[in-house]
Amino acid sequence: MVGDDICSDARLVATRAITIDAPLSEVFAWLRQMGFGRAGWYSYDIIDNLGRRSARTINPDWQSLSAGDKVPGGPTSFTAMVVDPPRALVIALGDGTPEPRKITFTLAYELHDDPRGTRLVSRVRARVNLPAGRIIERFLLGPGDGIMLRRQLLNIARRCR
Repeated sequence: MVGDDICSDARLVATRAITIDAPLSEVFAWLRQMGFGRAGWYSYDIIDNLGRRSARTINPDWQSLSAGDKVPGGPTSFTAMVVDPPRALVIALGDGTPEPRKITFTLAYELHDDPRGTRLVSRVRARVNLPAGRIIERFLLGPGDGIMLRRQLLNIARRCR
């Protein structure tokens, strides 16, 4: 999938997908405006947006995301590594450089034509290079991301209706 090479040594890889009754361009617009202090993350706002409500509309001011731009994530930031409207978006924790890091994390979205609209496929890839890294990946990051991403995909689908 697009962006897999950014975190090529991932130990956590999870792929999720949803079919959305909307054209690719509409779904991509929701993805493009994500970020803390922007549209939010469309998940559990109390957790990933400090209680601020995620956007309910498309904001034209947040549609200019390009590769290399920062995507605010709250206490940290991501970098947009791939922005290929309306087909792909990949963000990486930090600046996305491949040098060894304590945490390497990418979140990729691919959008595919579907008879019912858009097939939105998401993939997280991560590696935690800490003494308890495998435990963190398996029991904290993996399940937590799964819960949050499920909610995100469902909320994006609801917003496209």
